Amino acid sequence: MKIYLVAVGNRMPQWVNSAYREYATRFPRQCRLQLIEVATQKRSKSSDPSRVRELESSALLSAVPKNCHRVALERSGREYSTEQLAHRLQQWMGEGRDVALLIGGPDGLSPACLEHMDDRWSLSALTFAHPLVRVIVAEQLYRAWSIINNLPYHRGHAN
Repeated sequence: MKIYLVAVGNRMPQWVNSAYREYATRFPRQCRLQLIEVATQKRSKSSDPSRVRELESSALLSAVPKNCHRVALERSGREYSTEQLAHRLQQWMGEGRDVALLIGGPDGLSPACLEHMDDRWSLSALTFAHPLVRVIVAEQLYRAWSIINNLPYHRGHAN
């Protein structure tokens, strides 16, 4: 299975790229994490945020490989505990399809894009900078993978 992290932004600070790679390279062959970046639209004082969001969302949808289970990273989505995410990852793996996790730009994902999703995942009620989201997602997916495979990385305990 492949998990595609499809994200707006192709010029991330070095710390984002480094932190993302740190976790992405830990995944085994049978569960690969692959980043697909789409360009951020140019913004100016006169830019219409909803139009920019539509253009970025359209680019994200176009970049999703065929037949993927599509998941929007969206504040209004479902929150998972770490253990619940591990269970969800097992479910995705059991479906026999690749998974595409979509991360919008500074203005989020368009309503039209959200209509094309199979699922919505919220990392928190907090708002995170979109570059940080790719790092958090990579780390949490690796943590979920380590729980599934009884690796020592995750040392938390379910209550």
